[in-house]
Amino acid sequence: MSSKPLSIQANIRKAVLIGALLAPALILFNVFVVIPVFQAGFYSLFKWNGIGPLQDFILFDNFKKILNDRIFHIALKNNFKVILISLLIQLPLAFCVALLLGRNKFRGEAFLRSIFFFPYILAEIVSGIIWKFIYNPQFGVPTIFSRYFLDGHEIGLMGDPEKAFSAILVVIIWKYLGFHMILYIAGLQGVPTSLEEAATIDGANRLQVVRHVIIPCMKNTFVISIFLSIIGAFNIFDVVWALGQGGPVHSSETLVTYLYNFGFKRMSFGYGSAVAVTLFCFCFVFNLVYQRMVRED
Repeated sequence: MSSKPLSIQANIRKAVLIGALLAPALILFNVFVVIPVFQAGFYSLFKWNGIGPLQDFILFDNFKKILNDRIFHIALKNNFKVILISLLIQLPLAFCVALLLGRNKFRGEAFLRSIFFFPYILAEIVSGIIWKFIYNPQFGVPTIFSRYFLDGHEIGLMGDPEKAFSAILVVIIWKYLGFHMILYIAGLQGVPTSLEEAATIDGANRLQVVRHVIIPCMKNTFVISIFLSIIGAFNIFDVVWALGQGGPVHSSETLVTYLYNFGFKRMSFGYGSAVAVTLFCFCFVFNLVYQRMVRED
């Protein structure tokens, strides 16, 4: 028997094995991701309260309503605020903390890392409730600070439409800083110490070592961290909901709280599906653009 038929049989067996291994994951992915997306796209074309058959076909009216809704604009703007705060404050801060605590240079680093990581392992709802106490206008931290250092008046951050979302941004930084710190610490383990030592011998100071050695070596970690941060910002819900449910007067709405408030709570499942499809499109387009930018770079 020639080797060619054997090679063909081996390739067939290999293809069958790959198909058998991938099949469960593909089936689950289609059932729980792909099909629901198409279902939401279909429902978004109807005015539907979730009960009874789909009869009131309105084509793209739900999407027109979304684009003209002032509260949707507020929600979208708040999501972009989360992205900006994450990229400009949270990630640089997490990187600085990782530089301080990621090299096992002094005793107690593991304990300090646990302190920073602890907020991330708390459930989002629990975090929100904790910060509701912290922001309480009668006995919260801002009011205590005011009593000792200012004029003593009560400070109710979550009741002020101008300040509520800024207060939530503080919680978001606190909550997810530890997660990105751990990513950066993991990335730091892959930076060869010999490169840092060589740069130091060549006369580079600590800042120059970080800029010209550590950051380039951690490029892949930054790519993942930024991607997770932006996708997470688009989908943020639990913390915002626990703190104020999108209020007061919708000033702290995000896209997902807007979907819940105007889709599910009002039994407007057609409209809610349109919001979900819009959110999906944001994430999908961002994913395509970001992956392409990473590949080209």
